[in-house]
Amino acid sequence: MKHKEFIKRIALGLCGIGFFASCAIENDIPYPIVESAITGMTVEGQRSESSMSFAAASIDNSTRSVQIYVNDSVDITNLRITQLQISNNAELLVDSAVCTDYSRFPDTGFASLDSVARTANTRIDFTNPVKFTLRTYQDYEWTVTVNQIIQRDIEIDGLRDYTIDVTNRRAVVYVDPTKDLSNIQFTTLNLGGYYGEVIPVNGGSVSDIRDYTSPQEFYVRLNWEPENQYTRWTVYVLHSDTEVSTETTLFPMSATATLSGTIQSGQTPVIEYREQGSSSWQTLSTSSIVVSGTSYTATFSGLTPGQTYQYRVTANGTTSEEQSFTTVAAVALENGSLENWSEGTLTSNTYYIPNAEGETFWGTGNSATAIYNSNVTTPTDDSYSGKAAELKSQSALGVKMAAGNLFTGDFERDGLDGILQFGRSFSSFPTALRLYYKYTTAPMQTVGSLTSLPSNLESLVGRPDSCHIYIALSDKSEPYEIRTKANNRQLFDKNDANIIAYGEYISAENVTSYQQIEIPLVYRAYRTPRYIIIVCSSSKYGDYYLAGEGSTLWLDEMELVYE
Repeated sequence: MKHKEFIKRIALGLCGIGFFASCAIENDIPYPIVESAITGMTVEGQRSESSMSFAAASIDNSTRSVQIYVNDSVDITNLRITQLQISNNAELLVDSAVCTDYSRFPDTGFASLDSVARTANTRIDFTNPVKFTLRTYQDYEWTVTVNQIIQRDIEIDGLRDYTIDVTNRRAVVYVDPTKDLSNIQFTTLNLGGYYGEVIPVNGGSVSDIRDYTSPQEFYVRLNWEPENQYTRWTVYVLHSDTEVSTETTLFPMSATATLSGTIQSGQTPVIEYREQGSSSWQTLSTSSIVVSGTSYTATFSGLTPGQTYQYRVTANGTTSEEQSFTTVAAVALENGSLENWSEGTLTSNTYYIPNAEGETFWGTGNSATAIYNSNVTTPTDDSYSGKAAELKSQSALGVKMAAGNLFTGDFERDGLDGILQFGRSFSSFPTALRLYYKYTTAPMQTVGSLTSLPSNLESLVGRPDSCHIYIALSDKSEPYEIRTKANNRQLFDKNDANIIAYGEYISAENVTSYQQIEIPLVYRAYRTPRYIIIVCSSSKYGDYYLAGEGSTLWLDEMELVYE
């Protein structure tokens, strides 16, 4: 059968001779709500929007949509999906018209091509957005959009600017007026994209063509197009009658700032800067400047948060006017010393709150485990200084394994599970999270009949547990909602498009005395954050109720670094 049958009806009947001549009982039992979502997806040729490197798909659960970027090595009319993970074992349906071979397209999600039949065909035409239906007791329609980026680049000595007209198959290249148009050599002419092919119409290679006193013509082929199927392009090289702009764009952070601008190809700008009020200029090292074609990006580092600086740029023989910027002030981590604790009560059981009375910056799952008269996160005098936090994984009366946890945000009980909101308002730019910790690991296990592990985690049972600490900055308009209930599980995705910076630490090593670690934040985009997310767990897979009984993570003196 093409599709498995997902049970949708519950029927009850009672018919018997001597009881009823006829019997009809209406089924008015409501179907359970079992949501399903796309939790992971990759395709051949996947890349990021801004660079050639790989980037995870952007998955938006609120709109049930997936956004993917691919490079120009693949044909999106016949694009192979290499991973399509969906939750709750839903049935997977797709329009037969977009499938290369509908009869061989999988009817369930798959973690990799190794997990589907050898005869399976996962190729789809993504010329337009494609609808996928995830069927449980209900249907959930998802839209997947694939955007292809044709990486057309041009590099030439003395380059000032260029335009590429794809419709009319024409490229116009502007060079410095001193350049001899009869002796021009392109180092890059990717009119067919990074993976395509460009051949002079009269034979030879691009480097053989030097005379551009008149237009030159080339045959161009995209990588997926058939051999010997070319389009004809015309390339013009002209002297530029305008100077390269000295305008720059600067994005200040707290301890760093990024400057970008344009420059004549083959040159490197000289960038000087100083604190406002200082009489001496410092020259930015050339190792801090990256030139690509006619663009450059420079990074100032080691700056003082909340300080005003001046800078000037010398490029193409011209020095710009002095300009200024102010770095963003540093913001300390609230109760990072973990000295302040308060208490709450639930069904006469007391639980600990890692905040001063009335404050809400930090959250834990204690309000859930308090039902079983236990706390997974507690204050302790076994510290580096003053008080510390002790996060201990433990069985909640044999029902589920509960991991010790501490995070920036809120926790709400959802039956025996949790709904969490990750993130607290924040708009600064730390470079790292520094803290003291120690850790005791234990073999991972599950308890009770209510825990069902995803198949990819089953092999972890019995292995040493790991602690997990991560920090992220996000410009999402709201905190991240996390759900741990199996039938609508929604976990944090570090590759989410709204994550501006991320850093993590994972270790299964027993550490018996406090050690200081620093978790660097790697910035992915120049955008201002709205939220800071810090999550600490004594068991990395605690969201799945997979943890080591007694695995314990001690934390103390957490602080944000601005260096």
